[in-house]
Amino acid sequence: MQAKQNARRQLDKRLGQLPSLSHFARPPKGWIKAIREALGMTMAQLANRLGVSQPRISVLERAEASGSITMETLERAANALDCNLAYILIPRRGGLNDLVEQQAIKAALQKIKSTKHSMALEKQSVDQDDEQEQLIRTAKSLAEKSDSSIWDTP
Repeated sequence: MQAKQNARRQLDKRLGQLPSLSHFARPPKGWIKAIREALGMTMAQLANRLGVSQPRISVLERAEASGSITMETLERAANALDCNLAYILIPRRGGLNDLVEQQAIKAALQKIKSTKHSMALEKQSVDQDDEQEQLIRTAKSLAEKSDSSIWDTP
């Protein structure tokens, strides 16, 4: 449990040091073509560096622009352009701990909803404040456990 929380904290710390991703959005024509053109390199020259035919470069650049290029091909192209390939997944909102907490709340809501339904069938009810407190406790417990079952809740 603690190891997962520490791993999330360490990754969040590293991810928090990154600049805004909007600066790094893939150009519409793709990085390969944009960099090749900025370097003044022809398709034939890049093809020669990659050891492929010139028409293959056109296919490769279109594949990147459409998002269907493989990591291996992208890395080979980066090397041929004397570039490094940076590959990273960054949470859309907040950090990894935020994602876990948000998902734990969803899972806790699901659990409480189920319990609430059973209690309603038995003509019992829970005070709104008690229900909110129970939600917070359950979500916190699920997040602290780092139990993978929270990801079963859509």
